[in-house]
Amino acid sequence: MIFPKWTNSLPLVLGVFAALAGAGVAAGVTIYLTPKYTRAGYQPVQPVPFSHKIHAGQLGVDCRYCHNGVEKSWFSNLPGASTCMNCHNQVLKDDLRLQIVRDSAANNTPVPWVQVHIVPDYVYFNHSVHVTRGISCVECHGRVDQMDEVREVKSMSMSFCLDCHRDPAAHIRPTDKVTKLDWQWSTNAAEAEHLQDVNGKKFVHDWKVESLQSCSACHR
Repeated sequence: MIFPKWTNSLPLVLGVFAALAGAGVAAGVTIYLTPKYTRAGYQPVQPVPFSHKIHAGQLGVDCRYCHNGVEKSWFSNLPGASTCMNCHNQVLKDDLRLQIVRDSAANNTPVPWVQVHIVPDYVYFNHSVHVTRGISCVECHGRVDQMDEVREVKSMSMSFCLDCHRDPAAHIRPTDKVTKLDWQWSTNAAEAEHLQDVNGKKFVHDWKVESLQSCSACHR
C-alpha cells in the first residue's frame, strides 16, 4: 500500500473545504462589494472650493436656489456659473478661488463640478416624485448643510431604498420642510417619534404615496 488509509477521505475533506471557502468568498463579495462599503464616504475634490456649510448652513441658502430643477425633474441639476455669479459679481468678485466660475460665466461653459451621488444606469430615480411628496434631501444626502465638501453618507443601495419604500410614513415630512435639513417634529425624542408616526401615516394617505416595492418601480 503506497498511501495510508486516511488519504481515502482526502478528496471529501478538500471538497468540503472548497465549498466552504467558496461560500465565504461569495458572502464577502455580497456584503462588502455593495454601495454601503464602496460608495459611502466618497468625497471628490471639486474644481471650486464651494462650502455647503457656509452657503446652506450659515447663510441659509435654500437647496433649490442652486438645484432649481429638483421639484420638476428626475435629475437634481448642478448649478451653472450664472447662478453663482448672481451673488459673486459683488461678493468676493475678485477672489482667485472663483476664477473658474468667472471664466465659465464669461465663456458660457459649465463649471466642471464632480458629481458625488451617482446611481447605476439600470436604476431609475426621480427626484421630483420624492421631493414633492415630502421626502427631504437629508434622507438620502445627510446633513449637507454641515459639510464643507459634500460627501456620500448614505449607501444608496437597493436595501437602503427598500427600507424607505416599505415604510414611507417614517421618513415623510411637510413639503415646506423638505429643504430644511435641521427640521424635526419636536426636540423631545419621544414626542417627535409619535408625531412622525401620526402625521407620516396621514401624509401617506392624503398624498396617495405609493410604497412601490416591485422590480419595475426602479428597474425599467
